[in-house]
Amino acid sequence: MDERFASANGIDLCYQTLGDPADEPLLLVMGLGAQMIAWPIELCEGLVDRGFHVIRYDNRDTGRSTWLDATAGDFMAAFTAALAGEPLAAPYTLSDMAADGMALLDHLGIPAAHVVGASMGGMIAQAMAIEHPHRLRSLTSIMSTTGDLDVGLPTPEALAVLTQPAPAGREAAIEQGVAGSKVIASPDHFDEDLARRRSTAAYDRGWHPAGTARHLLAILASGSRSEALADLAVPTLVIHGDQDPLVTPSGGHRTAEVVPGAELLVLEGMGHDLPAAYLGPIIDAITAHAARTASV
Repeated sequence: MDERFASANGIDLCYQTLGDPADEPLLLVMGLGAQMIAWPIELCEGLVDRGFHVIRYDNRDTGRSTWLDATAGDFMAAFTAALAGEPLAAPYTLSDMAADGMALLDHLGIPAAHVVGASMGGMIAQAMAIEHPHRLRSLTSIMSTTGDLDVGLPTPEALAVLTQPAPAGREAAIEQGVAGSKVIASPDHFDEDLARRRSTAAYDRGWHPAGTARHLLAILASGSRSEALADLAVPTLVIHGDQDPLVTPSGGHRTAEVVPGAELLVLEGMGHDLPAAYLGPIIDAITAHAARTASV
């Protein structure tokens, strides 16, 4: 697949498209520090086979999209301040990242799309639905949360993955990626060889830990979306694994609770990843959700 670039919202976004542009547009929004290649190609192709024109892209500060240079500061200090209810300053927020995705749709000439976000990508997709509701045909929020600090918080082991310092050198960074993937993976489906291949591909394509730190700050600075989600009219599907240690399942439950009419799909045994065993059910759920919105 060719990678292309769009000048969008004052930055350059690297993106790919799959399928027939005449089909239903579906925008995939990936999560914290993760590049668009973190969306398994099997999932992308499975959605194409169901009649979607799939668009995936690198968020700002990720992969081959524009890298910023502002200082992110200390995450744990910001986390403590957020827990205390103190306002936080950040180089950008989830709203800015949501506007990036909308600008990409503008570049592609797409007035509205089905939007699917995973992890922080789910938070960005929620912000899209809140702030640009006319641009979303449907919302699917996967392994994500509302921004409320009483739900969805990581386990201590997963928090350690988030806050560990970036190592020096390619091999050390790749191995750190593998180790981190194991901590958050679906317990019965972790494949170390596959994790190493993916970590290697991500490092060689565009490893950027400073951007991940700024993503974390953007999440904290954006606060809770629950009040705005309670007024949402965009058809919403929430998918969450019951073994997710990074965004624990209460985050998905809260999302489904606050969005009017939201459907919740809990996948038994799934962690904070997209292993092959769950791609079929996820594709089925997204397809059925999109079909329901078309019939309304």
